[in-house]
Amino acid sequence: MNFLKNNHERLIKNISKMSKKNIILLVIAMSGIVNSYAQETLNIDTSKSDIKWFGEYTFYFGGHNGTIDFKEGYFIKTNDVITGGEFVIDMNSIKCLDIENEEGKEGLVNHLKDPDFFDVANYEQAKLVITKVEYHNQTEMRIEADLTIKGITLPINFRAKVNFSNKQMTTRFKIDRTRWGINYNSNIKDNAISDAIGFEVLLSL
Repeated sequence: MNFLKNNHERLIKNISKMSKKNIILLVIAMSGIVNSYAQETLNIDTSKSDIKWFGEYTFYFGGHNGTIDFKEGYFIKTNDVITGGEFVIDMNSIKCLDIENEEGKEGLVNHLKDPDFFDVANYEQAKLVITKVEYHNQTEMRIEADLTIKGITLPINFRAKVNFSNKQMTTRFKIDRTRWGINYNSNIKDNAISDAIGFEVLLSL
């Protein structure tokens, strides 16, 4: 205790001996250190951001595709680079783009919202949270993230590219839907729907 007290008193004496100019310089230096690690939140523009989904058959060509909308989201920027982010997806916004017949299109969308797919009645939102970013160069990176679907959160990773002039990030990746409890038609060999679901993502500020 005496050691700590003596050190504290010595520190106070040293500061009191400093000139006003040196104190100002110390404050500026400390401010620079803090600012160098300052974080900034960058909200995405949901009207310019989108997700395209792709579901294919396992043993023959064909499948379906459509879109899902972001509800909200943001990047975390530290020292002028992206270091994190969180993005909420509105599962009620699922659309099918490849079926022209309105009845068929509606039928597929309703099926995707069923409990054996995304169970949208109980899980209206999905979420992706960036946990780690590794830069290959100034515009390309590897991202690790936690993806939550149907209340199940699991880690994924994917590669992404940034276009600074357009203020956009793009990526595409696939997931094994069964890991998130999306098991419809998974064990049927003939006419089976692939367990892999593909996504193309555009995030725009």
